[in-house]
Amino acid sequence: MSKIYAVGDVQGCTPSLKALIKKLPEKSKMIFLGDLVNRGPDSLGSLRYLKKLQESNRAECILGNHDLHLLAIDAGLRQTKSLDTVDKILKAPDRAELINWLRHRPLALNTGKILAVHAGVLPQWGIQQTIECAQEVEKTLRKKNYKSFLANMYGNTSYKWSNSLKGYERLRVITNALTRMRFCTPNGLMEFESKEGLEKGPKGYLPWFKVPKRKTQDALIYFGHWSTLGLLRTQNVIGLDTGCVWGGKLTAMEIPESGKSHKDLQIIQVAGYKHPLRM
Repeated sequence: MSKIYAVGDVQGCTPSLKALIKKLPEKSKMIFLGDLVNRGPDSLGSLRYLKKLQESNRAECILGNHDLHLLAIDAGLRQTKSLDTVDKILKAPDRAELINWLRHRPLALNTGKILAVHAGVLPQWGIQQTIECAQEVEKTLRKKNYKSFLANMYGNTSYKWSNSLKGYERLRVITNALTRMRFCTPNGLMEFESKEGLEKGPKGYLPWFKVPKRKTQDALIYFGHWSTLGLLRTQNVIGLDTGCVWGGKLTAMEIPESGKSHKDLQIIQVAGYKHPLRM
């Protein structure tokens, strides 16, 4: 049986991506944990390479906030920012094909061994609800009128989950949780400004995975998004954004087979991009 690895945020660091693939066992498969593009030196190359891996059945790629940002820019709903590196994608002859492929990627995966997301899981959600909520957004992104969702995706009014939420507000909360969340309160009120370490959240807020009695506390969760944590290995929670785009490393970690402790799993790392603003 082929080994499966989860891989942290690539963010357009194609040289690191290719170096990592070379170090993985032959015929291994991968789950990329979102933020496939942006900020790194070659977002176009990364997107093309990851698309090829997925279409050859070697990988699946989860959507992160930077990937959704690209979709919104492509749709003419957002402007590029000073540190963005997606211009070559927007000028590429295969732009439409790449964007269509990106729109069809999941926001969460349940492999039966792990739950994989880009950012986090709200404390009120179990595994099944996490996947069902992710699928609500996925189905919307795959519709012909998906740009209407992208136009309503951003906003500062959707911080807390309720099963009674409907329409774009519901989709926005789901998207915020799965692609942006780091800290939340015990009742699931999210906060998006804090980006530092575990103890740096606002008063009353906790890292999402430290919320007492969250419904996924017995699930093994792999996530990215939070580069200031570095490689995080706590009980049932694995964080793999090791700051590749900021001169850190690109990290892959084995997904366990039955009966194997996550403490014994193989970790493979390669050097990240030496970003000119962080040298």
